[in-house]
Amino acid sequence: MRSLIGAFVGAFCLAAPALAETPAAIVEDVQGKVDGIAFMDYVAPGKIIKLGPKASITLSYLKSCQRETISEGVVLVGAEQSTVQLGEVKREKVPCDTNAAKLSEREANQSAATTFRTMRSDAKGAPAKLPTLYGVAPLIQAKSGSTLVIERTDGKEPTISVPLKSEIMVGGKFYDFAKAGKSLTPGGSYLAILGAKRYAFQVDASATSSSTPIVGRLLRLE
Repeated sequence: MRSLIGAFVGAFCLAAPALAETPAAIVEDVQGKVDGIAFMDYVAPGKIIKLGPKASITLSYLKSCQRETISEGVVLVGAEQSTVQLGEVKREKVPCDTNAAKLSEREANQSAATTFRTMRSDAKGAPAKLPTLYGVAPLIQAKSGSTLVIERTDGKEPTISVPLKSEIMVGGKFYDFAKAGKSLTPGGSYLAILGAKRYAFQVDASATSSSTPIVGRLLRLE
């Protein structure tokens, strides 16, 4: 079996593209022996992951919204899904918005009023959809040491202000509303504020407090 895995890894190395800087997926769960990968790591296309006996990993793809649970074998990370040899993979499509997974610098650097106005209409003046989260408890990637402020823009709601201390950050770079016992309102529109940067987003009207895949509630601000 070891020689078979080595052969497949060699084949993958020949076929794999050069590693990209932009991550393709986030690691939602790790069980058993998986070298070089940890919970909440990002993985890029071309990454090879070897799973030991009885080991498993859950990957959520940022672009395709595919959520994969992979047991044993060798995994080649792709742009939208994995290639798996000598293992088993179960895939499901989950609600997510690629615009929420990574807001653009143009959106980030505008003032609050300009950001909200721009995101509410397209180039022809028609209503535009804000980047959408599908869980009421966002998982926000931001730099520790800053202060995160969340303001409701389409109604009255207490402003949330959180000093992002390293000890409350998951993996040193994520603030998890679910872990902190905080939540937003289904159907609400918000601004996330980090210093001079403003990010407009909304929570889907059907969002609930039940367990939601990470990729459906991920908001990458840094």
